[in-house]
Amino acid sequence: MPMWQIYHPENAFTDADKQELAQKITGIYESFLPRFYVNVFFHTVPKMNLYIGGEPAGDFVRVVIEHIARSITDPEQQRQFLKGCARVLEPYVSGRGYRWELHVDDTPFELWTINGFKPPLPNTPAEIQWRTENKPSAYEQA
Repeated sequence: MPMWQIYHPENAFTDADKQELAQKITGIYESFLPRFYVNVFFHTVPKMNLYIGGEPAGDFVRVVIEHIARSITDPEQQRQFLKGCARVLEPYVSGRGYRWELHVDDTPFELWTINGFKPPLPNTPAEIQWRTENKPSAYEQA
């Protein structure tokens, strides 16, 4: 699953912005993952609760991305992924005068479940079923 956690100042995003951004983030993955794998959390950081270099930073957005369903190991694919993330985020952050940063963590696929199910391996009939149905379901593991 890709899980995006977006830490932002109060009033940085409207509810409509959040839904639009979550849909665009999901769009990054929908060609190869079930849409329900994509989680986006918005965390409002109240004024005076974020400091950079020891100074209050009310103009900063931090994005933490955890990848579990897939890992990006190829340097060119990593570059393209980060470029795609920037394309999605920039209108909402730097386009509005916010400084921003993001990073991606890879979590082992083996340490992940959804509704108690071990997700199917990539590109298997079970994963295709999950993509088609857009929900987890029981399947026969090899």
